Amino acid sequence: MSVKKYYQDAYMKTFHTYVQEQRQDEHGSWYAVLEQTAFYPTGGGQPHDMGTLNDKRVTDVEEVNGEIRHYIEEPFEDISGVVKGQIDWKRRFDHMQQHAGQHILSAAFAEALQYETISFHLGKEFLTIDLNVSDISNSDAMIAEELANLIIREARPIETKWVTEAELSDYPLRKQPAVTGEIRLVIIPDFDYNGCGGTHPRSTSEVGAIKILDWEKHKGHIRLQFICGDRVLHQLNRKHGLLKELTSVLQAPEENMVLTAEQMITKQKEQEKALEGLKEVLLTYEAEGLLGTEKAGFTLIQKTYSDRPIQELQKIAQHIISKREEAIVLLVVQNDQKLQLVAAKGSLPTINLREVAQRVFPLINGKGGGKESFVQGGGEAVMSKEELLEKLVNEL
Repeated sequence: MSVKKYYQDAYMKTFHTYVQEQRQDEHGSWYAVLEQTAFYPTGGGQPHDMGTLNDKRVTDVEEVNGEIRHYIEEPFEDISGVVKGQIDWKRRFDHMQQHAGQHILSAAFAEALQYETISFHLGKEFLTIDLNVSDISNSDAMIAEELANLIIREARPIETKWVTEAELSDYPLRKQPAVTGEIRLVIIPDFDYNGCGGTHPRSTSEVGAIKILDWEKHKGHIRLQFICGDRVLHQLNRKHGLLKELTSVLQAPEENMVLTAEQMITKQKEQEKALEGLKEVLLTYEAEGLLGTEKAGFTLIQKTYSDRPIQELQKIAQHIISKREEAIVLLVVQNDQKLQLVAAKGSLPTINLREVAQRVFPLINGKGGGKESFVQGGGEAVMSKEELLEKLVNEL
């Protein structure tokens, strides 16, 4: 088994060792097993380290049956010599900050509100913990956040200790470890005692800060989203940049931004409503402007369109038959690779338009619905819109 140097010194950035063996896994990916390693493998909610072994980039680190596999982009030509391991320190320290911050925030919820953490995930952008409660208030979240940041400012030590199962009863653990045998405890004296295999800084002060972002209900619990350390600064910089852009776009100071945005949304809705009214008027004029051709006992009105919503054709047809009870209206539109049709009639014609349309739909691999006086539907543009209209007229 490889010597786990990340437990001896979580701040180790470089190390030298030998490659014990080099193999491919069942997917054909190459990995190296080292005599000793400072690369942390994925586990306990904490993602793996990345970095290099000599000139080979380490893309993944996994522990499989006690064997720590360092996945590399390409195999070593010779594994007989000493290799230098280089940890991606920015990634490692970020994970140390986030993982320790999770311990602190979970302990703060337990200490101040008796809310138990039942799961934890450390992602690229933020962290989540699932709290064993069905709801949470803003005041509850702020109580825990303030306590967590107080513990950070107090710069309490973060200690690690290996103990046996028999010795666990000597410590006020928040949760009993799932593993057996020798167990690694991460301890913040007089605040948090927790079984954990992850990497952590030496002091709570190195976590920097904790900020709760949001929460939601998830499977009967509360899933809380938060960030720690340098991620707080990154989030602040990003959001501050967005606020600066918005103040320029909205021409309003930050303190008036919400009111200004609400006023703009209200004005936009009023304008959209007015535009809808104008569009209705235009559709009415368009409908009345269509010329009819006298047929046996009815007036036939037919027209083709391109790139128009079928809802507009429906309104045109409805307006015509409301004014002309002897009218039959056939309208066809092509939108991209789709043909759509509307067929409508006034109260005088006795023909069943639904039967007419049902004979035409198969010609365009389509379907539709409606009643004998008003039908709509569509299909594929396997013919031109003019050809489809001609088919309709012929069937009529």
